[in-house]
Amino acid sequence: MTEPHLKRNLGLIRTTMLGVGGSLSAANFVIIGEAAGMAGYAIIPIVIVCGIISLLTMFSYAELGTAIPLAGGEYTFSKVAYGGFISFLTGWFEWLSNMFYTALSAIGFAYVVSYLFPQINIPLTAVVVVAVFTIINLMGTKETATAETIITLMVLAILGIFVVGGWSFMQGAPTEQSASPIGLLGIFAATAYLFELYLGAEAVAAAQAEVKNPGKNIPRAIVLSAVILMALYTSVVVVAVGIAPPEVLSHQASPIAYVAEQAMGPSGAVLVTIGLAITGLAATNEAIMAQSRVLYAMSRDGYLPKGLCKVHKRYCTPYVAIMISAIFTAIFAATGLVNFVVYAVNLGFIIGFSIVNLAVIRLRKMAPHLKRPFKAPLYPLTPIAGITASIFLALFIEPSVLILGFEVIIVALVVYYIRMVGYHRIRIAFGGISLGLGVCVCFTAYLLAAGTIVLQGAPRGLTTLAFAVLSIVGAIQIIAGVLNLLAPDH
Repeated sequence: MTEPHLKRNLGLIRTTMLGVGGSLSAANFVIIGEAAGMAGYAIIPIVIVCGIISLLTMFSYAELGTAIPLAGGEYTFSKVAYGGFISFLTGWFEWLSNMFYTALSAIGFAYVVSYLFPQINIPLTAVVVVAVFTIINLMGTKETATAETIITLMVLAILGIFVVGGWSFMQGAPTEQSASPIGLLGIFAATAYLFELYLGAEAVAAAQAEVKNPGKNIPRAIVLSAVILMALYTSVVVVAVGIAPPEVLSHQASPIAYVAEQAMGPSGAVLVTIGLAITGLAATNEAIMAQSRVLYAMSRDGYLPKGLCKVHKRYCTPYVAIMISAIFTAIFAATGLVNFVVYAVNLGFIIGFSIVNLAVIRLRKMAPHLKRPFKAPLYPLTPIAGITASIFLALFIEPSVLILGFEVIIVALVVYYIRMVGYHRIRIAFGGISLGLGVCVCFTAYLLAAGTIVLQGAPRGLTTLAFAVLSIVGAIQIIAGVLNLLAPDH
């Protein structure tokens, strides 16, 4: 019996809807209000600029996705181009970013629904959403992608009604616009904040091992999804700030539903809330699939335990990776935070985008004869522009998230070292450290007993107790170190 593998069952329409649906997160329409407070009416060109920046890197995704159509997205590209710790770090951040994005999508769903039901518990609702879509993902990507397509088309229709109705309201009863003076730093901060509006297109790359005819469908789906999203987000934002001033939007739990109520009455608010709630479900579904594929790929390549790449014999899905990812996602979703999670998502994907663009440049030089059904246009200008824009936006990420990113890199170093060096060498290393610390502690106890080290003002009884404790601790450390060094290999 052969081991089951991921199936290529996603056509162009389903793949495109996967990218669009993954970006149409309910949280994205929630954070538009916060961004409007940062940038004022400049939010309209900011949305377009974010789309252009994303599209620059999407060209690199399309090139690498057609040349290396394997599961794992950025991680797989980095592994082929660089290997070693860089590829592991890329996969590590890709997994964390998708995990934060899943939590953000579920939290966004809860916030949107709270517009109609203020009494709901937002963290609990987000956790329930994660649990439900984990079960759905365990059933297989074909069913998942079909649901994604239907849901995305429904949402596009509802948002289309919002845009048309809002535009008609604007023409019939123009509203007074505030000055809303915003500095240049506010504009840059809003751009970094809204960067994740277009991250769903990355889901196409994450699921590239399940796309039919990848040489044609991957680049088409990536470009199509990016164009659709730019047109949609721009239209929605134009209507939103045209009806309600940015400073008003910034104080709304669901700014788009608020605008819909102003333009179309309570029924419009209910319709838009339903549509945005559906987007939260769709994005959560897509993000769970994306993060599990990253774990699957890293486990497949030996960077993580092999058990994570187990594929279900009936559903042909990486069920262990899906369940492990869901556990961590539920923990983050239970916090109910939004802004911190938004910046965490953006930081991870900024790092991923930079490495993908670097991978395109490296592989063009290292493997010039690699078959590339699609090539990034205007090379090398597009990948260089993508790298420059990503690094610039990182400067405006919230400092606490940057600190978290630095800590995550340290954790990744430890995990990588332990996994790649192996149990035997790690045991010897810890044995040596334990033995050395034990000797140092015993030597300190000796100095204390000999009077070389004096505890100023301490009674003799305390000195005796300190000597006893240090002697016992040192002896335990020495014994543990010796046992680690002499233990037989298994």
